[in-house]
Amino acid sequence: MSLQRVAIVVVLLAGAVGLARSNPSMTDYLQFVERELNKAMSRTNTATSTREQQFIRQVFESQSKKILQDIVLPHTRRQNFGLASRYETTVMDTTVVVLGVAGQFIPLQGVEEATIKIGRLAF
Repeated sequence: MSLQRVAIVVVLLAGAVGLARSNPSMTDYLQFVERELNKAMSRTNTATSTREQQFIRQVFESQSKKILQDIVLPHTRRQNFGLASRYETTVMDTTVVVLGVAGQFIPLQGVEEATIKIGRLAF
C-alpha cells in the first residue's frame, strides 16, 4: 500500500473518530429543542400580547426544563448511528425529525408544523 493511500485512510479514520466524538446526545437534543422553543416564543409580539398570553409565556420560561423532561423526552426516539443520530419526537400529533451530526442539529421534518401548533396552543 502506498504512503498516499495510508495517509487517506488515516485522515478518514480521524474524521470518523471526530464525528463519533461529536455525535450529539439526548441531553444535547433537549437543549436544542429548548432553544428552538424559546426562539418561537420570542417571535411573538409581546407588546400586543394579552395577559393570558404573557402568563403562558412566563410559565413556559420558568418550567421549560420540566416540560422537556415530562413531555418531549418520553416521546422522543433516538437512533444512534455512531457518526450521527436521528431524533424523532411525536407531540401533539406532529412528528419532528432532526439529524444530529458533528454537534449540530439539522431539522428534516415537521419543525415548522410543530412550531405553529405550539404557537396556537400558547396563543
